[in-house]
Amino acid sequence: MKAASGTMAEAGPSTTPPPLPVAALDHATRLACLRLVRTDGIGPVTFRTLINRCGGAEAALDALPDLSRRGGRRMALTPISADSAFEELEAAERCGATPLFTIEPGYPPLLANLDHPPPMVYVMGRTDILQREAVAIVGSRDASAAGLTLARRFAADLSQAGFVVVSGLARGVDAAAHQAALATGTVAVIANGPGSVYPPEHKTLHAAIAETGAVVTEQPPGFRPRGKDFPRRNRIISGLSRGTLVIEAAERSGTLVTARLAAEQNREVFAVPGNPLDPRAAGTNGLIKRGAIPVTEVADIVDALGPITGAAPVAVRPSAPEAELPLQNSDAVPVDTAPSAPVDLDIADATRRTVIDALGPAPIPVDELVRATGLSPRDVQVVLIELSLAGRITHHGAQLVSKI
Repeated sequence: MKAASGTMAEAGPSTTPPPLPVAALDHATRLACLRLVRTDGIGPVTFRTLINRCGGAEAALDALPDLSRRGGRRMALTPISADSAFEELEAAERCGATPLFTIEPGYPPLLANLDHPPPMVYVMGRTDILQREAVAIVGSRDASAAGLTLARRFAADLSQAGFVVVSGLARGVDAAAHQAALATGTVAVIANGPGSVYPPEHKTLHAAIAETGAVVTEQPPGFRPRGKDFPRRNRIISGLSRGTLVIEAAERSGTLVTARLAAEQNREVFAVPGNPLDPRAAGTNGLIKRGAIPVTEVADIVDALGPITGAAPVAVRPSAPEAELPLQNSDAVPVDTAPSAPVDLDIADATRRTVIDALGPAPIPVDELVRATGLSPRDVQVVLIELSLAGRITHHGAQLVSKI
């Protein structure tokens, strides 16, 4: 649901500033815009106001010292040098990143509709994909196997329904959603600068997203993110999207920040209901209580966004039964198949913890547990034997297990 309805967040009708002129930028104007963006004290509102009032970026730079002195600064505000701006653009080009300013064609239209859009974003990959209708999928970094399965299914079905999947390239739900949407193109919004990857284990995924979709950031090359930079990243995730789907979020989760920002931006907020006994579902269940739209299948999202996008309902393929999902390991054997030789029952503590963390109160197929953890079927079998003997899991039949 949206903030305007008064349940998720109270936010009155927004007053959108007059649109900036849209024109192709020459090299000098691009440099001037970047110098403004990187000047201390110039945020989205000031950037837009300066451009509008002064008639362009270069004129705004000329007026900046006098305007700042008249405002009471002891020392005139000085923008970064043209050389520094040129070096940043060159570094971005080496990374394959294209800058997009709010005053030029190609800037994401949904992001531009925010009250205070980022003055500039870098895009690695396809800029055209940012013109398409999108839905964000966000959730826990420490997602359960069931949560990862849901992220993949929703991402794949949203892609089939014609939506671009947007997320934050984080571990857990984000990564699962990106992977499932790679074929049709997905958008990753990052808090670091272009040319670096965080988390580092997503280097291959980052490259694949940039190949078929886009990686977006408002930070300069070489920038290392701090904690305060992730809410800014989250604002772009929700700002690029018609709606934000939350899958597994604890009660105090950064994922809920994205949901709050989406509501403040008058975008739809969707949440997958979770087991009340699972702390990873406390945040999503809380969102539903506060007015988020509960969803159990992609058709729920498509139906809700249809009146907004003007698109007719899209027929979405039914999700494949768990038995039809391929295992990550091609040599996997059914869990109840008797081994032809004694099995080594030694297991590493880290492996055991990976399986335990992936389990939750909701039953999950063992095959999907193998897929979610990335472990071998043998390792998962051994841990499940341990947990079963310890009375920590329940077997539900049909290869379903859950944590007690």
